[in-house]
Amino acid sequence: RAIGKQDIYEISGPLDLTSLIRLYSLPDRPNLRFAPYEGQPSPMIAERDIFAAIRRRDILLHHPYESFDPVIELVRSAAEDPDVLAIKQTLYRVSGDSPVVRYLAEAAERGKQVMVLVELKARFDEENNIQWAKRLEQSGCHVIYGVVGLKTHSKIILVVRRDEDGIRRYVHLGTGNYNDLTAQFYTDLSLLTCSENIGSDASAFFNMLSGYSAPEVWNRLILAPYWLRRELDRRIGQEILHARSGRPARIIIKANALTDPLLIDQLYQASAAGVKIDLIVRGICCLLPGAPGLSGNIAVRSIVGRFLEHSRIFYFYNDGQEDLFLSSADGMQRNLDRRIELMFPVEAKELRQKIMDVLQIQLADTEKARLMLPDGSYVRVDRRGKPHLDSQTELCRLAMAAARQEEGKREFRFQPVSKPDQVVELADSDIDSVMDVSVISVK
Repeated sequence: RAIGKQDIYEISGPLDLTSLIRLYSLPDRPNLRFAPYEGQPSPMIAERDIFAAIRRRDILLHHPYESFDPVIELVRSAAEDPDVLAIKQTLYRVSGDSPVVRYLAEAAERGKQVMVLVELKARFDEENNIQWAKRLEQSGCHVIYGVVGLKTHSKIILVVRRDEDGIRRYVHLGTGNYNDLTAQFYTDLSLLTCSENIGSDASAFFNMLSGYSAPEVWNRLILAPYWLRRELDRRIGQEILHARSGRPARIIIKANALTDPLLIDQLYQASAAGVKIDLIVRGICCLLPGAPGLSGNIAVRSIVGRFLEHSRIFYFYNDGQEDLFLSSADGMQRNLDRRIELMFPVEAKELRQKIMDVLQIQLADTEKARLMLPDGSYVRVDRRGKPHLDSQTELCRLAMAAARQEEGKREFRFQPVSKPDQVVELADSDIDSVMDVSVISVK
């Protein structure tokens, strides 16, 4: 058919913005760049031995404010440690010269059992991932490609180690990719744990992916497309019941996108019942806030700053229990119904408070946040009577202050993946990943 008026979109700038990222790398134009920021060492890790650190307590890392190096160190240590029996990991996106892939290959060459799920259909990274899969197979890794008909988007590492007191499972769960380059400017959260419940679930997860078992309801991990949607529905329903009973009820969701019709309808129902809802959605959001009787209790904001907001957080007040979950999934039908995704609880009080602090800082942002109006347009936050707050700058400041406070207690630092003062050179696939972002209009 002929191209109609409905097929034409007009924009007021360049059609293709991917070339702009290359301007960032020009060595003689420092005015085009923010002052370099180096991810800080986590005050939660005092030991040189990453396994000892995880045994001592669960660790929560907030990237890029805190360094991604401990995650790389987990894979490196697992590859080199003679007491490690097996490593299992999902790979969705990695950098052009990935240390993660290098260490996984080394582990297999040392005779360890290494299973890697490589997602060949990761958008923009298909060719890159095929090459990594070949390299891993040549090194002796058992490479699998997921469940037929479903893209695997979850981020998980399982390390099985023989400790002095028996076999223990160490797990990394994250909201972002195992890409050491984008970890320098994507905001994501990582949980490092040796919880028996999560370790058992991680084993079941990889058994499912490799075809050894069917998915069942697990201890802590919540799996899409099997029961993650059902769990969100149940949690939202709980808040509705609390609100109707006259008790405080609140939901906070931070995501990249919110487009799923069923999830949006559930949030509308919650708002109509009196649940207070804050949505921090960086990209596309099909929910319209502020409609009396429907979405009057919902506020939607987007934060676009020097770092790309990428973490997914789900908070439910739950009559004072304040349940917190992190996830690889966004509020989109593809994530909830057509992808292998994980959502997992954060249970340690100290870690929950850390996430709540992040949410409160972002909800108070008056510089980079934009509020959605009932017609779907965005406006700047009214700063009258409010302190000027750039949430990303504040989180940088807090991370540096925490690192300085612990400086004297630390006798080591994990080897940085890249020097903090170097200009990060991105491969074409990395550039495509960076440009895979949604843009909002601002009044």
